[in-house]
Amino acid sequence: AAKGTNLLGVKAVIAESFERIHRSNLVGMGVLPLQFKGGMTRADLKIDGSETFDVTGVAGGITPRMDVTLTITRADGKTDSVMLLCRIDTLDEVEYFRNGGILPYVLRSLAG
Repeated sequence: AAKGTNLLGVKAVIAESFERIHRSNLVGMGVLPLQFKGGMTRADLKIDGSETFDVTGVAGGITPRMDVTLTITRADGKTDSVMLLCRIDTLDEVEYFRNGGILPYVLRSLAG
């Protein structure tokens, strides 16, 4: 599932929770797993599919389990912002993600 997500060009997945292996697979494919905080759900945010989403707070670098900001722009132009938890949980995963996934990480390590 994570490979298909990456091949479709998806850069981040936002979820209420992640199964351990799926979260790990997303990181391994270079897709950023983000999780709602404090029990918040997509229903609480009244997301209907017409929105666009911007994630900020990752350009300066990622650390395990850091907070990032999600800005939701609705069809009428109104915006809401919420904090999300970055579910890159280890320093090794930071390196995998920084390199675009585990395969590019390994290839760069072998070539370097």
